[in-house]
Amino acid sequence: MELQLPSFQIIFTFLLFLFALVNILKRSKLKLIFFFIETTPGPWKLPVIGNLHQLVGPLLHQVLRDLAKKHGPLMHLKLGQLSVTVVSSPDFAKEVMKTHDVIFASRPQTLVSKIMFYDSSTMTFSPYCDYLKQLRKICAAFGDKSKEQERFVSLLKEVVKLAGGFNIADLFPSVHLLQLLSGLRPKLERLHREADRIIDNIIKEHKDQETRKAGRDIFAAGSDTSATAVDWAMSEMMKHPRVMKKAQDEVRRVFNERGSVDETCISEMKYLKSVIKEILRLHPPGPLLLPRECRESCVIGNGYEIPAKTKVIVNAWAIGRDPRYWNEPESFYPERFLDSSVDFKGTNYEYIPFGAGRRMCPGMSLGMINVELPLALLLYHFDWQLPKGMKHEEMDMTEKFGITVRRKLDLLLIPTAYYPSSTPS
Repeated sequence: MELQLPSFQIIFTFLLFLFALVNILKRSKLKLIFFFIETTPGPWKLPVIGNLHQLVGPLLHQVLRDLAKKHGPLMHLKLGQLSVTVVSSPDFAKEVMKTHDVIFASRPQTLVSKIMFYDSSTMTFSPYCDYLKQLRKICAAFGDKSKEQERFVSLLKEVVKLAGGFNIADLFPSVHLLQLLSGLRPKLERLHREADRIIDNIIKEHKDQETRKAGRDIFAAGSDTSATAVDWAMSEMMKHPRVMKKAQDEVRRVFNERGSVDETCISEMKYLKSVIKEILRLHPPGPLLLPRECRESCVIGNGYEIPAKTKVIVNAWAIGRDPRYWNEPESFYPERFLDSSVDFKGTNYEYIPFGAGRRMCPGMSLGMINVELPLALLLYHFDWQLPKGMKHEEMDMTEKFGITVRRKLDLLLIPTAYYPSSTPS
C-alpha cells in the first residue's frame, strides 16, 4: 500500500484558511497573546440572570467559598448584567492588590454609593484618581459626642443591611425602573437626607463639602466594624473559657502594674493582641472586601484575562480559612499569632482583614484602637458569665450577613464588677 501525500488543493485551501484567520485577528486588534489567554473558570450560567440562582443562601461569603472549591480560586460569575471575578486565594489576591494594584484600584458605582456617599465621591467609594489622594489628606478626627448618636448608629445599620448583598437594581443597571419598583432608591434618598442632617449638626463649624464626605466615611466605616469585632471577641472568649482567663489575667496584670487603665498599656498585652488577630482571621467584619473595578484589560495568574470594567471581589473570609496556609483553620486558637510575623498591614496576603494596596482601609490604626482598648476595659473591670442554664460549648456562633458580619443571635452576658485588692502606689 503506497503512502498518499496530500494534494496541492488541500494544502492550498489550508494555507488560505490560515491567511484569512490571521487577517481576521489583525482586524480585530487581537495580539498573538490571544492564543495563550484562558477564560476564567466559573459555574454554568443561565440567560439574563447568569449565576444569580447559584448564590441563594443567607451567607454570601460562604456560598462563594463553596463555589470556589469547585471552580477554582479565580472564578468568573455573571450576575445579571455584571461581570464579576471572585478571588479566593492569597496568590491571586496579591496579583490584584499588589502586582496589578493600579489597574484594580478603582471602585464600581452602586446605587448605595451614589446616593448615600455623594455620587461615589467619598474616600471609600471614589474611583481611583487624584481626587482620591486629596480626600485621604482631609480626614480629621471627630471627637465630640453627638446628641443624635443612637439614631445615627441605627441609620448606619440600615445602610449596612442595604449594602450587604447584591441589589437587583445594581445587577441590572440599565433597567432604571427597578430602582423605584424595588423601593431601594426612595429609601436610600431618605437615609441620605437624614445622615446629612445629623452630620451637619456635628460639624457645624465645617462648611466644606469635602469635610462632610470625609466625616461620612469615618462614621460609617469606623463604628460598625469595630463594634462587630468586639462582639465576636467576647463571643469566642466566652465559648473558650481558657482563652478568656488567659487574656483577662494579662490585662489585669498589666493595668495593675502600670497603675493606669488606658491605651498606653495596650502594647504590653501580647496575648490580647493575638486574640484580636485571631478574631479578624476567623470573623473579619467585612468578609468580602469592598469590590474593585478593573480599569483596563489585564492578564493575571497563568494567563487568565480580566476584561476592563469587571468587578473584582476578594473573599477575605475564605482566604483566612484556607487550610493550605492555616493549621486547623476553623479553630479559634490565638496562640498561632504569638510567635508569628504574620500581620494585617497588607504584606501577608493570607491574612487581609483590612485589605491591601492602594485601597487598603485607611482607618486601620484607628479601628484597632477602637477594638483593643474597649476590649481591654471590658476584661479588666468585669468578670463575665453566661445566662443561667447556658453552657459555653453550646453557644451558637451562626453568622448574619451584611457588609459587616455579626452573630445571628445577640450576645447576652452577666457582668460582675471587678475590684482589684491592691494597686501600686
